[in-house]
Amino acid sequence: MVAIANALFAAAAAKLGGYGYGGGSWSYGAPTFKLSGCSIDKFVPQFPQGQSQLVAPSSPPQFIGLAFGVQNYTCASTNNYTSTGAVAELIDVSCIVYESEFSTIQNDLYNVWTTLVPYTIQSIIDLFHVLNPPEILAQHYFIPNPTTGQGLSPKWDFTSSGRFQGVSDAFIVAKGKGSIPAPTDPKKDVAWLDVVQVQGDIASEVFRFDTVGGQPPSSCMHGKDGDISVKYVSKYIFYGGSLSSSKGSSWSSSSSSSSSSSSSSGSYNGYKW
Repeated sequence: MVAIANALFAAAAAKLGGYGYGGGSWSYGAPTFKLSGCSIDKFVPQFPQGQSQLVAPSSPPQFIGLAFGVQNYTCASTNNYTSTGAVAELIDVSCIVYESEFSTIQNDLYNVWTTLVPYTIQSIIDLFHVLNPPEILAQHYFIPNPTTGQGLSPKWDFTSSGRFQGVSDAFIVAKGKGSIPAPTDPKKDVAWLDVVQVQGDIASEVFRFDTVGGQPPSSCMHGKDGDISVKYVSKYIFYGGSLSSSKGSSWSSSSSSSSSSSSSSGSYNGYKW
């Protein structure tokens, strides 16, 4: 399992300075370059032109994460898959956002995640929370809608590791604001999104972009086809909030995780996804 952590973190910096995930010199516990903990106040995400759904704020971003995980679906009575949420781990990649290869780094991580990793996303999250590396930024999952109690709302949780470990308000629960089909391959790659804060202090707005994978098959047979989890990778960038990237507790080597599940359902911090 430690080898999986090596592969995933190496993939997160694939091609940077020659550190390809297939043969680079990076290894967990003794990195030869810095991946996380850098300022991104000059970074501007590149969204497609000619649309108004995704517009980056004029204020500087606070955090950026490269996420890998699964999109979860169930087969509805209409014989189409409908979303039941997602689970993902976010890696802090703030120190490489200005590298030219950053624009395609999601493809390198997706190749590793889909071809070399036989474990569920929950197994990987559990492993990372035992190792507790400083590169872990947050976890992404869904909770019951806190406003209506109906349906699910996305949550990005910074409270379980890294500099915000134990900071109770270091999360964002959000609602949708804007969406565009993935400009790469909308049949394969999940949409790019803009969501805004409902609860939490870590950010007031989050964008999902540079998505790879995550889309379900185009049809299913209700009553026959079960729930599925589709692997995906994306970038998430966080703006606003009252907890800046310079705040939070110092990184600690101690961490705990007590959840176990399949990739399509489980529990984390008391919530279901």
